[in-house]
Amino acid sequence: MLGMLARFFKALNSESGPWAIAWAFVLGMIIGLTPLLSMHNLIILFLAMSLRINFSGFILAWLFFSGVAYVFDPVADYIGEALLEAQALQGLWHSLYDNPVARLFQFNHTITLGSLVFAILFAPVWLFISYYLVVNYRKRVQAWFLKLKIVQALRSTKLWGLYQRLSTLRGGSV
Repeated sequence: MLGMLARFFKALNSESGPWAIAWAFVLGMIIGLTPLLSMHNLIILFLAMSLRINFSGFILAWLFFSGVAYVFDPVADYIGEALLEAQALQGLWHSLYDNPVARLFQFNHTITLGSLVFAILFAPVWLFISYYLVVNYRKRVQAWFLKLKIVQALRSTKLWGLYQRLSTLRGGSV
């Protein structure tokens, strides 16, 4: 866990695009808010592994929102129940339930449907909030941290220079 956190902070401090980190947070939020053993989570996991996002940020957002999901379960249950009982959508639900492949997505469960709808509706908001947080972290916290005397002293040592050379040799960025 500490190694993952270290890789996450390394990505925050690197030249990785803030949008890549923000998208990692969004995909982690979707998979964290919805029930784990769902077919749509396999699709989200495939996306997270296929796209160029920060996987440590994805895992950390997944863990964070998995803990927060219990707070949103009553809301997800209400949304899912309202959608499943809507008369205008009854034909859709019957056709999805009759299809064996669509049944694997478990949209007939109120929490699965409600949490997925809630996560998808909240995703654009969380994307821009995450982007804002990453950009402001880099602008304020990272700049403040680099101004600390102890950090400046450590960065002026030969050991830091050796670390930078070794890091660039193996393809990493400091």
